[in-house]
Amino acid sequence: MKTVAVIFGSRSAEHDISIITALSAIIKPLEATKQYNVEAVYISKDGEWFWDDKLKDIKLYQSGEIEQFMKKAPKVQLQLDGGLTLVKSSQFAGRKQYKKIDVVFPATHGTYGEDGALMGLLEMANVPYVGCDVHASAIAMDKVTSKLIALAAGEATPAMVYFSAKEYAESHKEWHRQISKQLSYPLFVKPARLGSSIGISRVQNDNELTNAIEVALHYDDKVLVEEAVANLVEVTVPIIGNRDSDLTYALVEEPVSPEDGVFDFDTKYMNQGKGGKKMGGKTAGAQGYSKLPADISKELNDESKRVAGAVYRAVGCEGIARIDLLIDKKSKKVYFNEINPLPGSLYSHNWRASGVSNVDLVSRLVDLAEQRAKSKAKLNTTFSTNFLKQF
Repeated sequence: MKTVAVIFGSRSAEHDISIITALSAIIKPLEATKQYNVEAVYISKDGEWFWDDKLKDIKLYQSGEIEQFMKKAPKVQLQLDGGLTLVKSSQFAGRKQYKKIDVVFPATHGTYGEDGALMGLLEMANVPYVGCDVHASAIAMDKVTSKLIALAAGEATPAMVYFSAKEYAESHKEWHRQISKQLSYPLFVKPARLGSSIGISRVQNDNELTNAIEVALHYDDKVLVEEAVANLVEVTVPIIGNRDSDLTYALVEEPVSPEDGVFDFDTKYMNQGKGGKKMGGKTAGAQGYSKLPADISKELNDESKRVAGAVYRAVGCEGIARIDLLIDKKSKKVYFNEINPLPGSLYSHNWRASGVSNVDLVSRLVDLAEQRAKSKAKLNTTFSTNFLKQF
């Protein structure tokens, strides 16, 4: 049996969401296949690594016992030996436990994980891993960079202005002038590199704009300000596939907008029913209620998939990602909004509705990880020279 390490938690604002994704959407289906030995690797909010079967139990986190566990449990060391090996001290003095990992399944949302940081470590370890690589992850998690690439690929995005914390501090009046000149209210203000809609505000005037920028800068040192799309319908398209493979699309999904039009953290995660529960014709998915499939025409459905696939390819996504789009239902124009390189709970509710079970989903993602690793192994990353002999 191959050994799959599921890594979750980490120093991220989305730490708790990562735990749910790992335990419910990845570990349980992987174990249900009976094809893999599944190892749970938890990264604390302080950045400490732990490896133990007890970490597979959600009650450990719900009860708060995780704090006591971490005080007593040995920390994990990573051995990079042409691959990845987990190492920790055993209960017997002088002995250590070793576990060679065949494939890593990242479940780390947000900073120090989904943003490419963890993927860089896994690349150095030369171990196959599920999902987008370093470059695509970093681009996807930067709303500004991903929009610039989408524009370069010929896809539309909402009009935007962006700046760094340093630039704003040095000339905030000038940035406000530029925003007023280039954009029209209402506007959305967002931290450029954060997920789960944390720190996002919808603003109607200059006073609200100032406060919203301060909130965004609390979470990130790069801020995006963009126009709201008129006559809005939001849709999202989960996709599976590698660069050298055909893409598989789930259903085009339409999240049900809250009254204020802002999908903040509470809307997505705290105010929903049980996963899969139907309510008034709507399905409770990974992040609140949605229409599945989206209530749009066949033409807009097809165009949404086309735009999503084009952006997925342009950014270089692999394994799995979710592409969020904005539709002006009057002009029927589809705008690229952002990419989620690790969808919460893998958006498994949508894949199930699309005919892909949880077990099939995780198995296919592991296969894609191994296929990519084989393709990369054929590339030369070193070059023989006589350069050192001249010194």
